[in-house]
Amino acid sequence: MAVEAGRRALAQGDVKSADLGLVLLATTSFTEQTPAAAPWVAQFLGAPSAGAFDLNAACAGFSYALAQANSLVRAGEVDSVLVVGSERMSDLIDSSDPDTAFLFADGAGAAVVVSADSPGFGPVVWGADGHRHRSGTYSSWPAKASSDTTRSVLRMSGLESYRWAATRLPEVARQAVEAAGVQLDDIAAFIPHQANLRIINAVASSLSLSPDTVVAKTITHSGNTSAASIPLAMDDLLTRRAVRSGDLALLLGFGADLAYAAQVVELP
Repeated sequence: MAVEAGRRALAQGDVKSADLGLVLLATTSFTEQTPAAAPWVAQFLGAPSAGAFDLNAACAGFSYALAQANSLVRAGEVDSVLVVGSERMSDLIDSSDPDTAFLFADGAGAAVVVSADSPGFGPVVWGADGHRHRSGTYSSWPAKASSDTTRSVLRMSGLESYRWAATRLPEVARQAVEAAGVQLDDIAAFIPHQANLRIINAVASSLSLSPDTVVAKTITHSGNTSAASIPLAMDDLLTRRAVRSGDLALLLGFGADLAYAAQVVELP
């Protein structure tokens, strides 16, 4: 999935894989601790000389990876970075768990970050409430699965996650908009991590967005794809022409250990 998403992003951005300086893969579901999956993706895409590594910030992973890519390009370390969010959550869920089995899904999305005359990224506002380790959202640890075999599965404290997201994330989003030097009314699309519809609606309502601002809600048909949800939602809005290339979008990722990252970007 990561390779296919990367291939499509490169084609749409008219970037040759051989010219890539880095492949950055945001994932939390790759089942091998080492080696990382990103070098495989780079190899299959025809970018064997590119740097490649995985980044695990769970559902905030794509936003974290975008921030890293932006910083590396701005610093002149590389001219182009392929950022991929790819998850196979079906490997990690317990089909008998009513809190997670219906929610998570598999998918991948990608974007290419390249050097440009004018910046397409606002500053990232990020952090993590690590003191809530494993209490606020999902983590994986050995547990008994429905097949009576022991493996790592996801558990989630949904109510606590909702309370944290509804109270903390609107301020993070406002800080990102302010850091970008724009106003909320300038935002054409709000694209949060697709955790669940209640959280999306609560945060969007708290922000008092303009009636013209499109709020991504692909959770209703694509499920929670963790690090893949933001690029998938972005692609959905562009494909449906709900937004246009060059419009400003507010991205908001958040996930395990209550890591979060928000930034304003120009849509590709």
